Amino acid sequence: MTPATRAPLILASASPRRLDLLAQAGIVPDEVRPADIDETPLKDETPAALAERLAREKALHVHKAGSFTLAGDTVVAMGRRILPKAGDATDVSDCLKLLSGRAHQVLSGLAVCAPDGRNSVRTVRSRALFKRLTNSEIEHYAHAGDGVGKAGGYAIQGQAAPFVRRINGSYTAIVGLPLYEAVSMLTGLGYRSGATSPSGAE
Repeated sequence: MTPATRAPLILASASPRRLDLLAQAGIVPDEVRPADIDETPLKDETPAALAERLAREKALHVHKAGSFTLAGDTVVAMGRRILPKAGDATDVSDCLKLLSGRAHQVLSGLAVCAPDGRNSVRTVRSRALFKRLTNSEIEHYAHAGDGVGKAGGYAIQGQAAPFVRRINGSYTAIVGLPLYEAVSMLTGLGYRSGATSPSGAE
């Protein structure tokens, strides 16, 4: 049997942000397999429970025997209110109007499946405070396209960076993947980033 340290890593996401963050830790997934699942919140589901459930379902959806699989999901919330993943400029604008001048939570669900069948799931909580935004700032950002496809309608590492007055928690989680926790979970289950994988990834 292939040793666990030589098993390939599957990333259950096509997010370039997650790939970039993993690369900062010297981790290059052997395979990228986006998980196509229904991300609709369940009735009365809390933001943290949603983030954790979606991460788990994504990991299990693409996991293959003999591999490590890493999945993540980000949920932005105001209290128990879950903000959408912005589909267009109108969604971005609506989200920014809610976030303006207020603090919000970023819930980052993480799930790792190991080659031997073990798995680990957790949620990382972060908090961000936005400055009060002007209408022109909201409209400019909404139509720039930077927030489309992002949970809560913004990307902290992009043009929305000047909007954020303060964060409490993990910056990388707000970007898209809590890197410390992700690496800890992978190594805890036996993954070694410097190992040579069967697929020969560089």
